[in-house]
Amino acid sequence: MNTQTENKTETEIKLNLLENLYIENLNIVDFIEHDFEYIRNADDLYEELNDNDAFNIDIIYYSRAMEYLAENDNSLSESIELAVDMGYELENVNSELLASLHASQKAREDFHDITDDINEILSR
Repeated sequence: MNTQTENKTETEIKLNLLENLYIENLNIVDFIEHDFEYIRNADDLYEELNDNDAFNIDIIYYSRAMEYLAENDNSLSESIELAVDMGYELENVNSELLASLHASQKAREDFHDITDDINEILSR
């Protein structure tokens, strides 16, 4: 077997393993497949995902936003804190914005929770 075929197989295996890692509202592989050769560890992967706006989750439609908030931040305290920290005035926020901000922050936190798994996969 030639080296190019072996590398492709190794890359495919790593991509499949990364795809099986769960981060709500985010499929890692959707954002890295073409730039994978430059990703060596979780920090590289985070930078690539961040550069490709992978952590900017949009939850649209009032009903979806309210459902998300009811399940993940029913007091709205975390979402409102994120909005205020980002400079939003409370009169300018709505359920879609709050849900999107919360989901984006949750995706970043979920990513950081699995960095050991990511580093293990990428070191193979």
